[in-house]
Amino acid sequence: MPSYFLFFLGLTLIAGLGFVTPIGGGDMPVVISLLNSLSGIAAAFAGLLLLNNVLIVAGSLVGASGLILTVIMAKAMNRTIGNILFVGYASATQSSGKVEQGEVKPISAEDAYLILENASSVLIVPGYGMAVAQAQHVVREMGELLEENGTEVKYGIHPVAGRMPGHMNVLLAEANVSYDLLAEPDDVNPAMDSVDVAIVIGANDVVNPSATEEEGSPIYGMPIIEVHNAKTVFVLKRSMSSGFAGVQNPLFFRENTRMLFGDAKESIGLVVSEFKD
Repeated sequence: MPSYFLFFLGLTLIAGLGFVTPIGGGDMPVVISLLNSLSGIAAAFAGLLLLNNVLIVAGSLVGASGLILTVIMAKAMNRTIGNILFVGYASATQSSGKVEQGEVKPISAEDAYLILENASSVLIVPGYGMAVAQAQHVVREMGELLEENGTEVKYGIHPVAGRMPGHMNVLLAEANVSYDLLAEPDDVNPAMDSVDVAIVIGANDVVNPSATEEEGSPIYGMPIIEVHNAKTVFVLKRSMSSGFAGVQNPLFFRENTRMLFGDAKESIGLVVSEFKD
């Protein structure tokens, strides 16, 4: 009996690796949500075997909610679940996108402050970089200072930003950012050309213009937050490395983009200090 168990355990591990490995990095939040849903279904089946009603109900709730969230996220990426799960096998040899050539334009925190001080509208787009730097609290403080300065502040939240579904919503809620200030791509994109400054904090794939302009890109067709249409864009990153999907971002080389390199928490902290001085 133990030998059969080990055999099926090994087979399950191989199947799991074969299922997840070919999936593109940019699709992983959707896959994580689906795996969470499957874990709930597994718990429900365990409840049926054990005749445990609590386990059946809890597992069913997790499975159903996870599946609903998976469908919502797939729709947000303009992809079908089947395309996300199986397209990796067909596109494993495809290029991850063109290597963008150009010159980046760095900016200091002091110069960023001078531009923000005169801005009438600011859109903050958080991403995984904000989570890594744990910068949500200083981001909220910067937003409040901008509002005190008479600036209209909103937070553009992409459904698949971060590493988990709802990652950015949870972080901003933890920092006590008002829910009324959070906006989805469909809400902010139509008026993006009227935004004075868009601040991208560690996000990459969800603001990548390749998704709408480059048909050969692996993320082509995915709805994005179109910050490249704003009057000025600040991108906060530690380096020029590509995002989760491994695709270079031409946004970094646009004429209206300025790169603020360094830890997001420290960089925004310097901007906050300038406002307080």
